[in-house]
Parts: sequence; C-alpha cells; structure tokens
Amino acid sequence: MNRSYVDTSVLVAIALGDPGAERLRRRLARFGAVFAGGLLEAEFRSAVARENVEGEAAEAHLRRISFVEPPRRMTAEISRALAVRRLRGADLWHVACALYLSPDPHELAFLTLDADQRFVARKLGFRSR
Repeated sequence: MNRSYVDTSVLVAIALGDPGAERLRRRLARFGAVFAGGLLEAEFRSAVARENVEGEAAEAHLRRISFVEPPRRMTAEISRALAVRRLRGADLWHVACALYLSPDPHELAFLTLDADQRFVARKLGFRSR
C-alpha cells in the first residue's frame, strides 16, 4: 500500500490555500493511507482557528488521516532522529511517530514543508519532498 505520514505544515497550507496548496492536495490524494501523530490535530486546529477557518471546512481536512498514538515512550525513535540533526519539539515528535509507524522508513513517504524536518526524514530514509 502507498502510505504517507503528513506533518501539520502540509495540512495547514492546504486548508489556508497557501501558494502551492493545490499541488500539495494532489500529492496527498495519491496516497492510499495517510497517517499523522495525534499532535497534528491540536496544531492544525490552532492554526485554522487563528485564521477563522473552522467547522466543516477544517474538519474535512482531518477525515482522511489515521492518527498514530504510540502507547509507550518514544526514546528510541527520538534518539534516532536526533542523531541526524536537532529539531524543534513538535517536528521531532512527528518524525518519531513516523519512525514508530514504519521502522523501515523506505516504506513510507514523509510530507512536510519544514526544511530541517525534511532533511532529517530524508537522511533516515523516508521518501520526502
């Protein structure tokens, strides 16, 4: 199955109609399964509320996502990501969740607009643009 992990930056860009949003929407639509860490919901809802995009318009963007909620500490995944480069906390959490979901990163695409996060994802072996 063609699977991806999506970072909040991509979903927010689509919801707010940022430049390139349609290209991102098409790319996301190509995946049979889309995953994200539970933190995405809070980050996404916060961002769209600041821009007054709420209700059904915001909810529609979350429907397709299967949320990853690891039932344990993520020390191994966090350490693996930090061995590549330091990341901000939320960015690090998303990379760790993707590693939890797919210990072999080659099996998962990682979608983000954050350059540092993309760098780490690529170095770990995720397919990322």
